[in-house]
Amino acid sequence: MYLIRDIMYCKPGQVRAMVDKFKQLSKLSKKMGLGTMRIMTDISAERYWTVVSETETKSLEEYSELSRKSMSDKNFQKSMKGYHDLIDHGRREIYMIEK
Repeated sequence: MYLIRDIMYCKPGQVRAMVDKFKQLSKLSKKMGLGTMRIMTDISAERYWTVVSETETKSLEEYSELSRKSMSDKNFQKSMKGYHDLIDHGRREIYMIEK
């Protein structure tokens, strides 16, 4: 089992808009079989205005395939439209769950 963590460092004042986009994605992801997404905002972080999403997946291959399919979905495209305007930068972390 793997944990995929996407960390978005938002521009000031843009956290709520990014959370709303992640909430839309969470609903779509679950329908497409990508699993449940957990969405978190910082209370105390290395940097203010941080939004984190986490998803668990059985395999990286499965996650990659479902991600590719989702990117061609019109609802996914609509949900993520303009998200680059909300963030300064971001990164992805992938962990193998040991227990």
